[in-house]
Amino acid sequence: MRATAFCPGHITGFFFPCEHDDPLRSGSRGAGLCVDRGATATVTVEEGRGDITIAVDGAGAEAPVTRTAAAIMLGGRPLDVRIETALDLPVSAGFGMSAAGALSAALALAEVLGSDRSDAFAAAHRAELANRTGLGDVPALTAGGLTFRRREGLPPYGQIDRLADRLDIVAAVVGGSMRTANVLGDRERRSRIERVGRECYELLSGGPTVDNFFRASRDFAERTGLASKKIMDALEDIDAYGAGSMIMLGNSVFAAGDLDAIEGALREHGPTYRLSLDARGPRVLDHS
Repeated sequence: MRATAFCPGHITGFFFPCEHDDPLRSGSRGAGLCVDRGATATVTVEEGRGDITIAVDGAGAEAPVTRTAAAIMLGGRPLDVRIETALDLPVSAGFGMSAAGALSAALALAEVLGSDRSDAFAAAHRAELANRTGLGDVPALTAGGLTFRRREGLPPYGQIDRLADRLDIVAAVVGGSMRTANVLGDRERRSRIERVGRECYELLSGGPTVDNFFRASRDFAERTGLASKKIMDALEDIDAYGAGSMIMLGNSVFAAGDLDAIEGALREHGPTYRLSLDARGPRVLDHS
């Protein structure tokens, strides 16, 4: 049996961790964008011993988040699973590719196994938390568009509001990879993220608009000290053309406004991507 599913990527503008004993109640509060490029996974399932084989962009991969999610979905069934994933955006750059890869695979597996969609979301969220690769990507992807995560965790525990379903942006990768676990594992950084993140959360709560999302995101990037000189140089080069900020957590930036001018300026800093909001969410493309 075989199925293919797609999951959008996700860009976080600001956040603060909110962790509990129950993984499904854990995550982060904050806001971000579900974007129209992400991960497409084709899953093939047959009788076997429970082996999981993964290829990413045609090459064999460990892909621990996807592997964990697939193992949760299998639940010990004696089935062999092959997962072939294609990524539209770079990894470890803040585009939520670990979540998108895991969720697209879990959703395709749910289709083959006859499981509920909610099982796929739960498996991917648990896998992200277990591997310390993300906190809020999977919950945000349940809503789509520009999301405001008012309460942490997966719905029905989490509360995610959609603030917009149409917005075009340019994103650019301006530095090397950044590991979420390394950033959140630094006690001083985490403390600063929690303090500033709460203040940005209150700002957006008081006026849940696209403009305030960009304002809160930029404030978060600068006041937490997460934005490097490369990030700030890129943002300063595009400030005249629109609103932009750093992608959390990655050495990347995103901006809306005069897209041609923004893209032209950002090309001097690294590879660029034209993206739009995805309001449809993770979805099965094919099942045979």
